[in-house]
Amino acid sequence: MTGGTPIDLPLGFEGWSPVVQAITLGLMTFVQEDLPTISSAFLASGGKLSWKTGFIGCFLGIWVGDLLLYALARGIGRPLLEKSWAKRYFNAEKVRASEEWFATKGNWLLVSSRFIPGTRLPTYVAAGILKVPLLQFFGITGMAVAVWTVGIFVLAHFFGLRLMDWLTGWHQGGWMFLGVVIAMVIVIRALMSIFQKRSRQRLHARIGKWTRWEFWPPWLFNVPVAFHYLWLSLRHCSFTLPTSANPGIFSGGMVGESKMQTLEELTRHSPKYTAAAYRIPIGEATTCIALVKELCSIHDIQTPYILKPDVGQRGAGVKLIRNDEQLKAYFIKSHGDTVLQKYSPGPFEAGVFYYRFPGQKNGKVLAITEKVFPEIQGNGSSTLEELLWEDPRARIMSAKFLLRMGERRTEILPKGTIYRLVEAGNHAQGCIFKDGMKELHTTELEQCIDTISKQVTGFYIGRYDIRYSTREELKTAVSFQIIELNGAASEVTSIYDEHNTLWNAYRMLRLQWSLVFEIGAVNRKNGKQPMGLFEFLSLWRKVAGELSTLPISD
Repeated sequence: MTGGTPIDLPLGFEGWSPVVQAITLGLMTFVQEDLPTISSAFLASGGKLSWKTGFIGCFLGIWVGDLLLYALARGIGRPLLEKSWAKRYFNAEKVRASEEWFATKGNWLLVSSRFIPGTRLPTYVAAGILKVPLLQFFGITGMAVAVWTVGIFVLAHFFGLRLMDWLTGWHQGGWMFLGVVIAMVIVIRALMSIFQKRSRQRLHARIGKWTRWEFWPPWLFNVPVAFHYLWLSLRHCSFTLPTSANPGIFSGGMVGESKMQTLEELTRHSPKYTAAAYRIPIGEATTCIALVKELCSIHDIQTPYILKPDVGQRGAGVKLIRNDEQLKAYFIKSHGDTVLQKYSPGPFEAGVFYYRFPGQKNGKVLAITEKVFPEIQGNGSSTLEELLWEDPRARIMSAKFLLRMGERRTEILPKGTIYRLVEAGNHAQGCIFKDGMKELHTTELEQCIDTISKQVTGFYIGRYDIRYSTREELKTAVSFQIIELNGAASEVTSIYDEHNTLWNAYRMLRLQWSLVFEIGAVNRKNGKQPMGLFEFLSLWRKVAGELSTLPISD
């Protein structure tokens, strides 16, 4: 390699043993990381150093340096943070929140800091002070260092000394990028300090909607899911194969299926576990209202009770009816068959995703979602709208909640009074979802769900929405109420747990849709042909149009 190497290596370096060479290069990275790495790459490219020796020396040196920086921050910086004088400046609760955030969502910071100049030192110090798990830090930084080192070696081999100019430009550009980011943060903070409190809250809500993937709009979140669906369609030679996944449910539960159809069958075979429900056919509002009152009288259904569309998705049109005014208002806006269902107070709700391959003796519970209904508590002086904006999570979905509140948004809630923001156990309506497999899954529950499922004609995969009184009653399958059974299009909703990663969410959705297609393929082989593409698309457009006319959900 003409022109020499970027740094002067010790005299006789080329004749040293590989172990000594690797140790020397590793120690040199403690002073400056890039130049020893580039020098090793140039020497290896010129045949004066083993590729293996150069890579191992630089890789281990950089990696050990990162770990030492982390260890110093954790061993010295963290104890300082816990001193009494430091606690006056650092809120303990915010420190704990930062620890949790970094441990669950900070991996991208550890990776990006390896490639953006000026960010590595503060990021690794923060990781140590905030007690990022050692194995997590160890693994993430190890992968990042490996990618960086391999990249330098490959580029040096192909482009020679031009790499030095490129890295210089990269460092300068990186510092400029970092400066722009810092400037933007300062400007945003300054503007926020000028804004009134409500303006700051609105800004936080808008930012939160895009920085927290669970709130991304469906068209954005489902892009990778759509590509996986298309790949499965090509693999199985059918775009509509999921409509064969549940032969006993119209369209397999993909679109346009009747909720009452499955509820009626569940009631026949498993009345103990099914919330009583009755169909209200489409008709004049006065006729529907009279039928609701008649059914309530016959079956001793007291207010409140549930009204929801027989064909619906994502919790659209679900209303908790408390009086005649709400009953009349519902049927003024309703334009389809309706389900009247006895209200199951719970107070808890879960989503249980189940599947079984045709011909298999037993099925399995793939996931359980623990649903939490967000609430705000009155203080005797703030309106419902003001209380809503005070809640960091609820204000992200403020548009949905304020629309649901209607004129009540200006109501001042008495101190200690609880106001539930949503009644429908659906994430799109504002319900909070948590992964409940560890807390709620038991052999007894899985066997009970399996027994119930095998009695539903032609049902193999989907999600039960269940209300229950206590965790113990659900886990032992002593008592719970199925309020809905969704087919092939239902999601594994536990993915929306705020502690879940986006990668894990997509991994679970890929598994879910793979199961749907595979079960559909078995049923197709057994003679259940999928719905035609044009029929499916026409039905989808029709249902989407009808959903837009439904009343606002509770």
